[in-house]
Order: sequence, then C-alpha cells, then structure tokens
Amino acid sequence: MPVLIRPVRTRGDLNAFVDLPFRLRKDDPNWVTLPRFAQKQELDRKRNPWFEHAEAEYLLAERDGRVVGRLTAHVDRALHEFQDVRWGQFGWFECEDDQEAADALLDAASAWVAERGCDRLVGPFSFTTNDECGMLVAGQHRPPIVLTGWHPTYYRRLMEGAGMARAMDTLMWDLHVRDREKVHPMIWRIADRVESDHGIKVRYFRRKDFAVEVGRFLEVYNAAWEKNWGFVPLNEKEVRHYAKDLSPLLDENWAMVAEIPETGEVVGAALTIPDFNQVLMHARNGRMLPLNWLRLLRHRKDPDRVRVFALGVKPNYQHTGVGAKLYEMHYQSAQRTPQGGGECGWILESNTSMNKAMQKMGGTLARRYRFYERLLEDDAVSSAPKDTKFTGDWIDEDSVMAHGAAPSAAD
Repeated sequence: MPVLIRPVRTRGDLNAFVDLPFRLRKDDPNWVTLPRFAQKQELDRKRNPWFEHAEAEYLLAERDGRVVGRLTAHVDRALHEFQDVRWGQFGWFECEDDQEAADALLDAASAWVAERGCDRLVGPFSFTTNDECGMLVAGQHRPPIVLTGWHPTYYRRLMEGAGMARAMDTLMWDLHVRDREKVHPMIWRIADRVESDHGIKVRYFRRKDFAVEVGRFLEVYNAAWEKNWGFVPLNEKEVRHYAKDLSPLLDENWAMVAEIPETGEVVGAALTIPDFNQVLMHARNGRMLPLNWLRLLRHRKDPDRVRVFALGVKPNYQHTGVGAKLYEMHYQSAQRTPQGGGECGWILESNTSMNKAMQKMGGTLARRYRFYERLLEDDAVSSAPKDTKFTGDWIDEDSVMAHGAAPSAAD
C-alpha cells in the first residue's frame, strides 16, 4: 500500500503522534523517553512559549490506515534573525524501518518549509538546540541520559537513503568524577587561582532563590553559547518555562554560579542534573496512571549519575580558569552525593578545545549525535564547517565504538 502523509488536526491525531515511539520502541531495552503528558505539553502551541516566534506542522505517515512514521516541520523566526540563516527545521522524527515513509515525511517537510522561504531543511531539532536534538548515530549500547534522545541504528540509514547530508556532529563524554588522579594536574592548579588572581567566587545555587538563580544562569547561557552553531538565545518567558520543567530535577549540589562579589556580576555557571531517566525507565509506557507514579516515587533516589547540561563562562572571563573551578566543584559534589559520574555535553565536534579538555579531565566518548540537512536551492551553500580539520582518534567517525563499547543489537 502507498504511504499517505497527513497533518495532525484532531486530538486523536495528536495521540497517534505521541504514541508512535512507545509502540515502536517497547522492545528496545535501552530506550527511555519523557512521559506522554510532558510531550503533549511541549507540542501544545498555547503552552510552549517557543511558538511566539515560530510555527510548526505535525505530520503523520500512514500505510493502509496504520501510522508508520511521524515528523514535525518548523520555522523559527528568532533563529533566522539571530543566526542570519533561512533554515527550515524538522524534528520529533520516529519511523518504522520503511524508507518510503521516511522519504515521504522528509519530502513533505521540505515542501512545507520551502513555501515559507527557507533554503534548506536541517534537523532533527525538537524544537531547538535547547531541547532534545540531533540523531544518535553511535552509542546505542547504553540508555540515554536525561534530556537526550535514543534512536535505533537504522535511522541513520533512513536519513542517508533520503538524501540527507551531514551538517554537524555533537559529542557526549563519559566522565567519572571521583578519581582525581586521572585528571591532568594543570586543571587543579588553574582552579586554585581563580579567586586569588581574579576575585571570582564560585558557589552553589541557593534553592530558596531559585527564580533569581535561573535568571543569573540565563545571563551566562546566552552570552557563552551565542557563537554556537544553531543556537538561539532564550528569552525570559522561555527560561521560566524551562525552569518550571527542570525545577523537580534540580539538586543544589549540582548547580553552580561564578560571580564577582564586589560588583555582583555573574561570569559563569553550570547546571548539572541527576539522571532522572533512571527513574523514568520504570514507567516505559509513558503513562503515570494507574500505578506508575508509585513506581517512580519508589525509585526517585535511584540516579547514580548526572548530566552536565550546561557549563559556560562569559567570553571576557574565559581566561580566568572559572571553567576549571566549576569542574573541580563537580568532583567535590561527587564526594557527598550518590552520583559519582555521568555525561558531559553535547559538545560541537568542531569545538576542539572543549573536546580536548574533556580528554584532560579523563573523559571517554559516550555518544555521537548528528544533524542532517537537505539543500532546497541549487545555489545554497552548505552550513557544515567544510574548512574545519579534526585530529585525534577520538574524533573519528566510529570512535565511540573504538572506546570499548559493545555494538548495538537494536537495529
């Protein structure tokens, strides 16, 4: 039977859109994702403040009346203005191992964004680089850490079969923060001089002032990441939206801010989150009722790892060693919490200085995510950094597997 692409228009359509991965992935032991209600909140155009500067279409692929794939197509005006690009984007991709369905979804998304003046289709973004983004192309041997996606190995084949080209890769590093001996001693020397040489004090978040602390974090976040590929600054309404979602996950031991006490200027921040996916894995059907909420409550103290969600320093202070001090405080936190390690990132593959820093901290590659693009105009120039040269075996295409990872059985 031929594949039919149609937009989501009814509540039943939305339920089918959200339900699809739970049906496809129910037998993949490493797959973990957000509950159904949380996904519907993110897709709600009235509740998600991202839609104040963006528009999206939700698409379903059907074969013989059965949903076999899904995808969103979206255009973000804030991205166009800040990055000076004309990208259309796609995200929330899920599909059976069906090349015809994947082709049809991506063709429909390309047509939708082209009608809105875009010169390429780039993704996956669900919906921005501040959300789950990228397609997992190496590292399926382990369950995803909090706020990251997990995708079967055949998705890469579907993307390439549909003519999607690599635009950018991002890396995630596995780091254990209880063995200081594995860290290059230069890190500790630099960290020790931050306050004495530069007058910068690094402290933990104050949970009682959480709303104010989030504002401080936003100030650093927008300044430190503004040069990143695909980045769009968060506005105040968006950061409050994220803060509301992240608040239940926040542990004061893993959230830090660097400031100059004399002036009150915030110069750096780190937001690290206990891996709540280790709790969500006990409610794999995505439903809280009737009894899953009890299971989650029973397992709420299970997380023994963290994700360094964001760690950054304002450009004018990146020479002061604040980043080293923030990492040192992560080691201190590991001494008094159940979490002795986790993952850092994602980090752009082209950010060689940060990736080398991960090596010096004793990290090993854990995962590789890929963004794809399709040009929609013949004279369009690819967004990939063609002149960037990468060195070292840790940057090779199959380097995640080269570090001792078992091949995935989820194809």
